[in-house]
Amino acid sequence: MTRILVIDDQPATLELLATLFREEGYLVDAVPDGGKARDHLEKVDYDVVFTDLRLGYPYDGLEVLEMVKSLQPRAQVLIMTAFSSVQSSVLAMKAGAYDYLPKPFNREEVLLLAARAAERAQLDERLRTLEDEVERSRPEATEIVGSSPEMVQLMRLIAQVARTDSTVLVTGESGTGKELVAQALHQLSPRAEKPFVAVNCGAIPDNLQESEFFGHVQGAFTGAIRTKTGLFQQAHEGTLFLDEIGETVLSSQVKLLRFLQSGEVRKVGGNRAETVDARLVAASNRNLVAMTQEKSFREDLYYRLNIIAIEVPPLRYRQGDVDELAKYFLARRARKLGNGVTGFSAAAIDRLRRHNWPGNVRELENAVERAVTLSRGRVVEVGDLPPMAQALDLPTVLAADGDRSRQPPGEANEPVLAAEFAQGGPLVFPSLRELEHQHIEQALLLFSGNRTRASAALGISKATLWRKIKSYGITL
Repeated sequence: MTRILVIDDQPATLELLATLFREEGYLVDAVPDGGKARDHLEKVDYDVVFTDLRLGYPYDGLEVLEMVKSLQPRAQVLIMTAFSSVQSSVLAMKAGAYDYLPKPFNREEVLLLAARAAERAQLDERLRTLEDEVERSRPEATEIVGSSPEMVQLMRLIAQVARTDSTVLVTGESGTGKELVAQALHQLSPRAEKPFVAVNCGAIPDNLQESEFFGHVQGAFTGAIRTKTGLFQQAHEGTLFLDEIGETVLSSQVKLLRFLQSGEVRKVGGNRAETVDARLVAASNRNLVAMTQEKSFREDLYYRLNIIAIEVPPLRYRQGDVDELAKYFLARRARKLGNGVTGFSAAAIDRLRRHNWPGNVRELENAVERAVTLSRGRVVEVGDLPPMAQALDLPTVLAADGDRSRQPPGEANEPVLAAEFAQGGPLVFPSLRELEHQHIEQALLLFSGNRTRASAALGISKATLWRKIKSYGITL
């Protein structure tokens, strides 16, 4: 049933509308001010809200409209006032009101607007349900979120490479989303309708890797009670994603190399080679070049895998994406829980921006999911965040001798005193201007003078970075 909230500080009008709507079969709550309206909006879902424009303390009608749009975006708001004017009407409609209702109004007009607004709310709800169904049916590759220059460049590269059959090596720290890159390569390729087979090589015992990759025939070894199809065969005409390929043993690496050279695989214990048409995408968070020098990874296999290299940047190099990712994870978790969480408080989002995210996107996702689950209100507060995300990552502090040090993430949130590192020298506290100068200079050095990447990491616009470079006389 349609539920309506009526807000008016005139008792007669409030009672009149409440009675009118109840007689028509609507579920109605009637309150005299915006404060009581907020209490209801935080507990009950409404389809339509009628509010007087000239309400007294603590909120006027436009502020109630803003409150409804924040707490219950699907609810349709109608603004009522005896002080009808074109200016206030346009203002209300621009702020998101469904319609504008001047007083005095007649019964038929009110009921018609209520019915239309309720229908609009229900249509919006059905549309949101359909969008949710589409979102659930879309491939996980769409979960690549971010609009920073680094992510735009990454997605352009994925789109370009996806059209080919070239072998791809995806590198990056743990938690950056390497499997999402592999999924995107598959979904954007001509092989999208065929299987996408993903395997974590580190999760397979060394003595079973060949059997898992290439299959085995019955009786090939103790326990091989039936013939097994390998992962390569399962990925025929599709894409095989080998995550953590640095965890493969040398004997498996030999057979992987043979596949890349000839497109053939042979089951363990078998005497016949099979041709498999599978696009291979591999990933590693380990330094494969160093492993080739240590002879724990075949150099010829490395070069065969590294036809096209895609590096996924860590989250600390694209801090500008933190807001977008956090909101995406919040919306997804809130839909699943149905607990009405709609966003972050200003303090909570500020803490998320300041954290270095050593666990990258996976750490941020886990932090947001935990916060949404534990939140007792409509917005996530700082106290809902995990302890690691609550603690500020303090800026670099210089000691008397110029050495730099950082407080390790997660330590007690107390200032790092220069005296701890000055070895008996006098205390030196740089000014905020000096710290900012050094922080910007350090970012530019880190990104080899690339101002786009430096501004994204610092969380400021390129124009702001340019002004500060000129202000401080930085010549990098």
